[in-house]
Amino acid sequence: MPGALRSRLPLLAAALAVIVLLAWWLWPSAAAAPPAPPPVPVGLATVEQRDVPQWTKGIGSVESLHAVTLRPQVEGVLAEVRFREGQDVRRGDLLARIDDREYAAALLRAEADLASNRAQLVAAEQDLERYRKLLEEEAISLQTVEQQTATTARLRAAVKSSEAAVATAQVQLSYTRITAPVSGRVGLRRVDPGNLVRTSDAEGLVTVTQLDPISVIFSLPQEQLSRLHPLLQGEAAQVTALDRDNGTALAQGRLATVDNQVDPATGMVRLRAEFANKDGRLWPGQFVAISLRTGAQPAALVVPTQAVRQGLKGPFAFRVRDDKAELVPLEVAYQDDEIAIIAKGLAAGDRIVIDGHSRLKPGTAVKAAENKAGGGA
Repeated sequence: MPGALRSRLPLLAAALAVIVLLAWWLWPSAAAAPPAPPPVPVGLATVEQRDVPQWTKGIGSVESLHAVTLRPQVEGVLAEVRFREGQDVRRGDLLARIDDREYAAALLRAEADLASNRAQLVAAEQDLERYRKLLEEEAISLQTVEQQTATTARLRAAVKSSEAAVATAQVQLSYTRITAPVSGRVGLRRVDPGNLVRTSDAEGLVTVTQLDPISVIFSLPQEQLSRLHPLLQGEAAQVTALDRDNGTALAQGRLATVDNQVDPATGMVRLRAEFANKDGRLWPGQFVAISLRTGAQPAALVVPTQAVRQGLKGPFAFRVRDDKAELVPLEVAYQDDEIAIIAKGLAAGDRIVIDGHSRLKPGTAVKAAENKAGGGA
């Protein structure tokens, strides 16, 4: 037995060595440290210092500065229409004509009455002059002179009345020619030629709407009043009208006025802005988004809005130093959909995280992600 045991010892030793090697290869050492997590890819931006215009946004509707509904001022048959629907017209252009024969005859009658009264007045004045000379010679009584003086005065009044009648007839005749009161665009015709039109017609003949310049009426909260009053003192504030669907700028204009009262029901104040509209991109009745420039902040620290996060203790951002993220509390002075102005917490040139916040905590290793917008705010 001892001899047999001694003969097996080398085999047992070799098997034990194989077992030890397998255990070492299959099971890592408990003393080895776990590998560090990979850096988190993030989007980065740089804090800029620059002058920043400040804007206030609202919703408004386009309104014409002059919209006139043409209604007949005399009664008659509409003899002629001289415009096309949708045509651009200038002030004074003839748009329609009412049959004027009756009014032309009335003018001739008034002019004839005026001529008759003037002739009678001339004769009466000549008689009065002769009577006065005869009175000086005591060849006529004073009563006759006084009667002739009264007759002359009556005829003078008759002449003035006839002159007024002629002027009235001329005005009535002029009303048969309907002209454009403003430059603009005519709408849809509401009466066809041949119809009898009256001054009591509610709809009128057509509407002329001025399109250039044009205005937009919009409302802002009453809390903005302190920022609105200075805008009316100096140069008019810049206003941009934008398409409500895609945000495309439609026109650039200026603030014209602020209403003299706040609507007590809504707490909003109405404003009017005026725009040049040569290309006709603004149309009466259209709803547009309005962006009003209310001021500018010089040398402001600017970051993209997405860099500012909200926490339990207020706004904060992740600043990157030595490829590690650190949480920085912020004091925000102004913020809109695109930028935020930082009053305290950051400095110009700091690199901040704008994308990838969900995986970050103070001390996390980070790297700039590819295809990320890393420019300034």
